[in-house]
Amino acid sequence: MLVELIKRESNRLKMKYRTNDPEEVCHAMNISVKYTSMGSSEGSCKGFYMANSRCKIAVINNDLPAHIQRIILPHELGHGVLHVTPALCTFHELTVLNESNRLEYEANIFAAEFMLNDDDVFDALQMRLGFFQTASLLEVPPELLDFKIRLLQREGHKITAPYIGNADFLKRDISKPLH
Repeated sequence: MLVELIKRESNRLKMKYRTNDPEEVCHAMNISVKYTSMGSSEGSCKGFYMANSRCKIAVINNDLPAHIQRIILPHELGHGVLHVTPALCTFHELTVLNESNRLEYEANIFAAEFMLNDDDVFDALQMRLGFFQTASLLEVPPELLDFKIRLLQREGHKITAPYIGNADFLKRDISKPLH
């Protein structure tokens, strides 16, 4: 699926439901959101989306820090919106810029677009803060900001910002702070 179509769908949902809160959008779309304990070890499931008949549910691992849960829900919402087959999509890690798993990559794009408005990112970058301070200002993990910056660059925007790339950031020890 093209990045432009995913971006358009993310923006359409935020406009249609007049919110950028993924939990509110899920509620409006009759997608149940359940937070449950799934462990905090490196290999623990972070969340998953499941649709069976007319029952749709996004399950989020509540053993994870809130800032990680905050990006898992829009990722799972992305599965619910973009991948409308009655299959189970389990989210074990956010694989930044790894196109080997197309469904996960598309859900990552959706999450980045849903959580980070282009104008907000450009405004924050204009402040010339450090990369981690910019992510903090935007209230997202640095890796999601990195992913969004790469998407903007892919669209042709000239962005020179110090950023990082860590494809397995959700695998790291969650007890350690982000910076």
